[in-house]
Amino acid sequence: MSDLTPRPRRTPSRRSREQRAYTLVMVGGVAGAVAVVGLVLAIAGVIGLGLPLLAAVVAAICAVLFRRSVPG
Repeated sequence: MSDLTPRPRRTPSRRSREQRAYTLVMVGGVAGAVAVVGLVLAIAGVIGLGLPLLAAVVAAICAVLFRRSVPG
């Protein structure tokens, strides 16, 4: 009983989980907007389809990670 140091916390704090969820929403939202606008511009022939597809993949990954971080 001489060593009474607290055990390290394995789970992130509520504040850090909130920050991560907020970051995922912001990045996913911007990526989704870029994907939609880029898709419209790609259909019009202004840009290629690479950037909108990449943005859509990033938005989907952010959505999946957000769903995993939020209970319920």
